Amino acid sequence: MSDLPQPENEIPVSPVRVKLPRNQNLVTFILIGITGVAFLLQYLSEAITGMDLLFAYGGKINQFILRGQVWRLITPVFLHGSFLHIALNMYALFIIGRRMERFYGHKRLLLLYLLSGFAGNTLSFVLTPAPSLGASTAVFGLLAAEGMFIVQNRKLFGPERTRQAVMNYAVILLINLVYGFMPSTNIDTMGHVGGFIGGLFFAWKAGPILNVGGQPPFFDMVDIRKKNEVYLAALVVLIGFTIIAAIPFITN
Repeated sequence: MSDLPQPENEIPVSPVRVKLPRNQNLVTFILIGITGVAFLLQYLSEAITGMDLLFAYGGKINQFILRGQVWRLITPVFLHGSFLHIALNMYALFIIGRRMERFYGHKRLLLLYLLSGFAGNTLSFVLTPAPSLGASTAVFGLLAAEGMFIVQNRKLFGPERTRQAVMNYAVILLINLVYGFMPSTNIDTMGHVGGFIGGLFFAWKAGPILNVGGQPPFFDMVDIRKKNEVYLAALVVLIGFTIIAAIPFITN
């Protein structure tokens, strides 16, 4: 019995491979590190002097902001009131920040974080008289950006995955907002709302818009968002919330 003839030029079939952005978490870990060091200094200053000096000079305290200490509209994102407080916020930053930095990149994630913190502290300054501190203003901005990222790239995720992701996201957001409005909690809800609004607008106009690029069978994810759009969105958030922050100065 003779052997069956074999094809002379057999072309191997390779699976389609989509290359995602590298998982680089430099900014996320730097922010966690700076916040951790700040909390350690808060603890040491209170243990040595009986007073939290970092909060005294960097917390969101309206009367000092009105005296011109405007850095207090951003420095509270690095300060925390307890170990549980910093643990919850840094855990959220660790989870969401790493996911978002993968697509946002280092500089854009840092912009998102700082602008969200500034927006949150600004709205708190205008609408809430109580002192406050914490990274949750910035974390709510990251949360808003993650939701916007899902919506703007829904074609890549597909309708079923997008619907499931949006539902999960909405439940998490609703729980956090309802918990913040409960009278028994000591939470700066306006700070959360401001951070969410600032992060949402920035993500809407500056967040990654992904397309599939490359040649078969190798593809990669390409962000088609232009740099000038990112800078313009950052400028709009900065100027917009600066105008809001000026309201108490004008009315008092």
